Amino acid sequence: MARSIAATTRASVVLQRLRSDVLNGRLAPGSKLGFAELGARYDVSSGVLREVLPQLVEQGLATSEAQLGFRVVDVTVDNLTQLTDARVAIETFVIREAVAHGDITWESEVVAKHHALERIGRTVAGPEISEDWLAAHEAFHLAILAGCGNGYLYEAAARLRSISEVYRCWSTPESHRKQRNIEAEHRAIMEATVRRDADLAVSLSERHIRLTTELLIAGQQTPSSA
Repeated sequence: MARSIAATTRASVVLQRLRSDVLNGRLAPGSKLGFAELGARYDVSSGVLREVLPQLVEQGLATSEAQLGFRVVDVTVDNLTQLTDARVAIETFVIREAVAHGDITWESEVVAKHHALERIGRTVAGPEISEDWLAAHEAFHLAILAGCGNGYLYEAAARLRSISEVYRCWSTPESHRKQRNIEAEHRAIMEATVRRDADLAVSLSERHIRLTTELLIAGQQTPSSA
């Protein structure tokens, strides 16, 4: 039993490290996730990797094909554009459901997650963003979606959000310096949500998603990002 718990804990740690390396571009989009290389990188057995890599695929951060093995999900402008449209369609619907059906406990959780996000603050060093901010940012947006009360819709929206995070590899200092007050965006979304103003919450959330995409594509197209 102790060995089983230790193995599960080890797998969770490796999965978290893999996610971090993928989301911050340390494992490049489209790159092969070989057992030998990953085993050496994380000092872990192939058995643990066989448990972890399918979970990475389920989260949309990797792909798996017969004879080709596992790879980090690839990124293109066309894929990001389609992903953004899918996110807007699904997330805005889920947000409407959350505003309509979320209870007072849900409201409190949204406010609490936003407070945690604000307290951490967003610091950018080159293309990387702090792990604490990434976790708090994801928790805030997922807290809003969780109020919908439909597990299938929530999982679909959460998975698309996870895939979109891979495009952080396109982030550049120039894109972060563009006129954008992301803290104000988050506060406005939170306030509209807990006020139960579905139209405003949806409008702000769609703009939040699409602006992120616009900046990522602009960063990819600038000479300094080549």
